[in-house]
Amino acid sequence: MTDGAASVHADVTVTDAPASKRYEARIGDDIAGVAAYLRTPDMIAFIHTEVKDAYEGRGVGSALARTALDAARAQGLRVLAICPFFEGWLGKHPEYADLLYVPASNVSD
Repeated sequence: MTDGAASVHADVTVTDAPASKRYEARIGDDIAGVAAYLRTPDMIAFIHTEVKDAYEGRGVGSALARTALDAARAQGLRVLAICPFFEGWLGKHPEYADLLYVPASNVSD
């Protein structure tokens, strides 16, 4: 991901912080929420999303998800939603379904 890539949603600014392996959502100077990820050359896995209580209901989580997923699309990455927030958000936004990682293996127990 590009260091310093940012997106703004209303009063929420979202920036990728690759050194910390997370997207950071800011309102003013405060970090209002984060979306932590693990990344491979072909995929990004969102493992945890957290929004501070004081910023709940202000679109912080949606701004994190939309910015991160738009960046994944632009970079040709598949998305693995380990985090329940990202999994739920993706379920409500079918326009991002094409990004979902699908395992190539059909192996089962």
